[in-house]
Amino acid sequence: MRFPEKRANTERQSLSPVEAPALSRANAVRRMEDATFDVVIVGGGITGAYAALDAALRGLSVALIEKDDFASGTSSKSSKMIHGGLRYIEQGNLPLVRHSLLERQRLRRNAGHLVQRLPFLFPVLSEDGVFDRRLASGFEALLWTYDFAGGWREGVLHQKLSKEEVLAQSPLFVADKLEGGFMYYDSRADDARLTLNIARTAAFHGAAIANYAKATDVMRDGGKVSGVVAEIDGGEVQIRGRSVVMAVGSWLRDWDGTRPGTDKPNIRPAKGVHVSVPWSKIQNSCTITIPIPGRTRRATITRWGDTALLGTTDEDYTGDLDAARCTHEEMNFLLDGAMHALRTEIKPEDVLGSIAGTRPLVAAAGGKTLDVKRNHEIRTDSDGLVTVVGGKLTTSRHMAEQTVDAVLKVLGERAKCRTKKAYLLGAAGYDGQAATASGGLPAHLAERFGTESRFISQMIAADPALTAPVVEGLPYIEAEVIFAARYEMAHTVDDVLSRRTRSRLMARDASGVAAGRVGEILGRELGLSDSEIAAQVTNYNEQIQIEKAVLMGGTSS
Repeated sequence: MRFPEKRANTERQSLSPVEAPALSRANAVRRMEDATFDVVIVGGGITGAYAALDAALRGLSVALIEKDDFASGTSSKSSKMIHGGLRYIEQGNLPLVRHSLLERQRLRRNAGHLVQRLPFLFPVLSEDGVFDRRLASGFEALLWTYDFAGGWREGVLHQKLSKEEVLAQSPLFVADKLEGGFMYYDSRADDARLTLNIARTAAFHGAAIANYAKATDVMRDGGKVSGVVAEIDGGEVQIRGRSVVMAVGSWLRDWDGTRPGTDKPNIRPAKGVHVSVPWSKIQNSCTITIPIPGRTRRATITRWGDTALLGTTDEDYTGDLDAARCTHEEMNFLLDGAMHALRTEIKPEDVLGSIAGTRPLVAAAGGKTLDVKRNHEIRTDSDGLVTVVGGKLTTSRHMAEQTVDAVLKVLGERAKCRTKKAYLLGAAGYDGQAATASGGLPAHLAERFGTESRFISQMIAADPALTAPVVEGLPYIEAEVIFAARYEMAHTVDDVLSRRTRSRLMARDASGVAAGRVGEILGRELGLSDSEIAAQVTNYNEQIQIEKAVLMGGTSS
């Protein structure tokens, strides 16, 4: 079977996708072997996925490849905040804040089931706080700036809180130095699901997408880029393209695809870690910002169901980008900060899971990574290679828009960007309250799948046993594993437990127990052999043990 070599099927390019076809990686790989694409995008994180969607909506034929699983790098290990960034105002980077807040609201509209409002609480302490009462008036002026820069789009402005109101939101907060606080509003998202949803929406609009497809070389013909060479399923595939985009984030440090003798893009990976603990240890009703004694970096604690996520750190990272893990020292740094601010005791054994990722900062060495501005950079080499690096989760759509603008210049073509109002799968017509009303689906399904939750309903109607929980203590059900295999290109136990669900982060040990059952379901859906399933389960549990060993002070990364 031959596939179109040029334009995506524009008849399907509605900005409100309503039906998600089952994703076939095999079909996508066959297209990559046979077709010549307008653009080949390397990197299946948030930036590459959004670039694929933007290009597909402009009518370009698109191939998107990722060496591991979609969002397996930075895009599943961020702070999961969709925000303008108060700290960037403090850095004097108001343009980034203004644009980030605009992009935040676009995501709130276009991915309403995945991006939810998130209240932030800043306590005011008499001493040793994020800031003390002498700076409170200045901080309130900063919040007014934030509101006027675009925070008002959320429909609510910041509020000044009394000591009692702060304790109502965070009853375990140490009260002896507490003066009051401020609350303002941003948003959050499950970063892995958001990235995956964007990639799937790109596929809906005609892009060929494939995970576990590792680019090894950029092809050139007559001095111009002509595609990439990729390792796929043990073989080598030449994916032909009229242009190539490198959107691999921190991994540019190790391979950037440029010709010998070309100046390398600036890239400085900065490591950030998060740990999850039982929510009962924190008891916060909103995200709270806490001071870390002796450190300029403040930490945040966000509730996710029955767990609380503590983060983050911000340090240079020179190790293996594929093996970044939260260390014993980093875990203690976050736990000590929480216990300094709250009347609680959190032991290392209480930690339910951890993540460690790297920010792809556009900067040379020197100075603190915390002070590096989170701007992005897009460059086009003389051979037509387009590279995008830097930025942050919130501004990924805008980064993609500018990246595709650069691609069109390489191609000598023009087409209007359409992603500003383009719904992601499951978002068009989504009403969270209606979805969870009496007789509807549980809230966690509505917030993960939006209008696509009807597929889950159909599975359950056909087989009520699929309501069985996957991981003890978490809301995920077996129907979601089937959905991940059929519609979300999940191929491994880790794909399901680490990214299609967040079980490994929220309940690491319990997810290890569930790995065998997940493997059984994937085996049935994907036709895996018993030995393949066993190998996946063994590998998953081995990785869990390594993670725990590093947390407890063993071999670090």
